[in-house]
Amino acid sequence: MIVEEEKEIEIIDDKATSEKSKSSDFKQIPNKSAPPHAHLVKVICIFIVLFLVLVLIIFGIFTFYNYKNSAIITNGIYINNIDVSHLTQEEAKLKLENYYNEKFANDITLTHNDYTTYIKTSEINLSVDINSAINYAFNFGKDSNIFKDNFQIFSAMINGVNIMPTVNFDEEALAKILNNISSELPDAVIQSGYYIENNKLIITKGSDGNVIDVDATSKKIKEKLFNLSYLNEIIEIDTISKSPEKIDVDKIYNEVHKDAKDAYFTSEPHVVYPSENGLDFKVSIEEAKKLVETSEKECTIPLKVVYPKITTNMIGEEAFPDLLATYSTSYAASNTNRTTNLKLAAQKINGYVLLPGETFSYNNVVGERTISAGYKEAGMYQNGQVVDGVGGGVCQISTTLFNAVLFSNLEIVELYNHQFIPSYATAGRDATVVYGVKDFKFKNTRNYAIKLTCSVEKGRATFNIRGVKQDNEYDVSVYANVISKTASYIKSVTYRTLKQNGNTIKTEKIMNATYKTH
Repeated sequence: MIVEEEKEIEIIDDKATSEKSKSSDFKQIPNKSAPPHAHLVKVICIFIVLFLVLVLIIFGIFTFYNYKNSAIITNGIYINNIDVSHLTQEEAKLKLENYYNEKFANDITLTHNDYTTYIKTSEINLSVDINSAINYAFNFGKDSNIFKDNFQIFSAMINGVNIMPTVNFDEEALAKILNNISSELPDAVIQSGYYIENNKLIITKGSDGNVIDVDATSKKIKEKLFNLSYLNEIIEIDTISKSPEKIDVDKIYNEVHKDAKDAYFTSEPHVVYPSENGLDFKVSIEEAKKLVETSEKECTIPLKVVYPKITTNMIGEEAFPDLLATYSTSYAASNTNRTTNLKLAAQKINGYVLLPGETFSYNNVVGERTISAGYKEAGMYQNGQVVDGVGGGVCQISTTLFNAVLFSNLEIVELYNHQFIPSYATAGRDATVVYGVKDFKFKNTRNYAIKLTCSVEKGRATFNIRGVKQDNEYDVSVYANVISKTASYIKSVTYRTLKQNGNTIKTEKIMNATYKTH
């Protein structure tokens, strides 16, 4: 039993040993593997690395794409809402120029109540700074920082970028136009004014009305021009109520009054200073003010002309030392009526001084040929026939003057030939005049004043043109050729040739003339 007892005890010990062994084995398992969360960290790290690699790859591709397209404007760029994406600078400029040229062809519409007017964009020199806008668009996203560039480009692709170009116009021209329009408004203020008619000063009184508020209206227009909204919108004109300025008689007198000036000349330099008529009130300034005060809408102040003591035509030949040209024609002194007409016309012209740049008008100087002016009836061409008419013969004076003008190398401004070749001139060498219908005009193209002197005596009508010879004076020759002749017509052409030292400098055609045959 003891033995058995000992065995039992031994068995119990073996179980204890076995339990101890098992307990020992269980404690060694955790030491052989990593903690549970380490695997998750590892996965996350791998994912982050892969994500960064992907981002780098996308960034690289995006950067390469942008670099490849650096010669064009990036995507999402607009100029005044016009898409210029993927265009070169030249293509964008052409697109914008076509757009703005079309838009600028439209007028700016202005209204005031029922009144409408228009301003052309060309009148204010409207323009737009396309180049600066295109340069900004082209350089967008092309900085030296690739991260900043890519961000700008990506933002433009998503949100878009609209660039507004600078609009320019002439503000002074716009203000001037608006001031002009102001006077055209139906309810415009009417300013007082005055004018001179038949030696009378007529003063008109104004009335209340409106004027354009130029600053406010200009600001409106400027805003509409900036985004081209003027194309679809009508701009209302801003106005200000205003009364006319008070009539200032003293100011009007200073503007109207003018002292007479005597003519004179200087020899160094050789210049003729013409006379000028003066003008003055026939009444005192106080009387004029009373007339204005007592009148309702209009008053009249009488004027008087003050004549100079020495007129331009009174300057002697010492001011015109050189004979530039002379020409004569013959007439029948026995025809007293015709001779009278010749002398009357010649007297009107004799002594006439023509300053440099001025134009002589035969009809203006000689005046209308009437009986009250002393003209007689004499033979003249009318409707293809020779008939007696008042002032007959005066064309001989215009013809004589015409030839003298030719040899003086003056510019012919207006010229007509007769229906028939006159007895006192050959074909192509005549100048007919009809008051109010046909005139003979020439211009003093020389550097100095010229003086016309004319005499009609002993069967000769003579014109002398005097002045000052120039350093480059020409030798002048005139000739007229009959180029064709039929039973009904004669045609001629007139030339003037200028020579220096025997060399021809210029030949010019003066007139093509066609005459009827008798």
